[in-house]
Amino acid sequence: MASPVESRRPELRKDSVTNRWVIFSPARAKRPSDFQSKSPAPSSSDPPQTCPFCIGQEHHCAPEIFRFPPQNSDWKVRVIQNLYPALSRDKDLDSSASLSSDSLVWGCLLDGYGFHDVIIESPVHSVHLSDLIPEDVAQVLLAYKKRILQLAGDDSIKYVQVFKNHGASAGASMTHSHSQMMGLPVIPPSVSTRLDSMKQYFNQTGKCSICHVPTKDLLVDESVHFISVVPYAASFPFELWIVPRDHVSHFHELDQEKAVDLGGLLKVTLMKMSLQLNKPPFNFMIHTSPLQASESDSAYSHWFLQIVPQLSGVGGFELGTGCYINPVFPEDAAKIMREVNISI
Repeated sequence: MASPVESRRPELRKDSVTNRWVIFSPARAKRPSDFQSKSPAPSSSDPPQTCPFCIGQEHHCAPEIFRFPPQNSDWKVRVIQNLYPALSRDKDLDSSASLSSDSLVWGCLLDGYGFHDVIIESPVHSVHLSDLIPEDVAQVLLAYKKRILQLAGDDSIKYVQVFKNHGASAGASMTHSHSQMMGLPVIPPSVSTRLDSMKQYFNQTGKCSICHVPTKDLLVDESVHFISVVPYAASFPFELWIVPRDHVSHFHELDQEKAVDLGGLLKVTLMKMSLQLNKPPFNFMIHTSPLQASESDSAYSHWFLQIVPQLSGVGGFELGTGCYINPVFPEDAAKIMREVNISI
């Protein structure tokens, strides 16, 4: 006799936020335990002798931008320049003269001006973000906010992407817990697509697509100011979103109270994911609005934090079509995550 999972038909769901089609294929489904990471990210470990992110090794780092607490040798969070930045923080005032006619035919060429920074989340090598108390996670979040506001003072910077890579297969080159941000002179295509999709939904319904994200059977956890859900058309197995209850366009509008509240929910979410999925490598990204977004954009633009555990690879179908195949129905993933009881 076929199991309930096997008897379910495939579904195609379209996400009203990302404008992406996702195929949910029960024929590819496995037991929840089969989705546990086969290559868990490293847990607590002794630091290399010269880990530049550890306290006391600051002289091995790229220049510091600021720290919390300020001017204190016993810091909790440091924001530094990336030693190997993807963009140059020095403007090339003569860059326009180097544009060739061929480059203008084939596409658009800009000078690689921008910012690429690192946020060191703890002075202790063995401490991960999920190990911190909510107030200390809040310090990391408020460091993001402070740096975004600094970058917003540069008219050339249009968008700031905050992201965290945890584990080598998720793109982390350092085992000391850290996250990154890039200040870009352009608005990335995926951001434009997201905003256009949210605007279309708002024009059709009069509602913000994030404010009305489905929660029936998809809710994982909730706090005073935030909820965590598996998105209705999750692109990846056990993908999670943390969403502000209030309609807020920019992440950098976060205040102290909400930062602590978000810090607690983020901690719980990462702990649940670690316990249920065997400490998977993961990425998280903060999806916010462009820095110079107009007031009319704020009606439909709503920031959120996306967490993607690295449990399956992206293949040729996904790369070729922009559609994804997910073998885990979101309702099943949410149920599995809800089953983990964690108190902090």
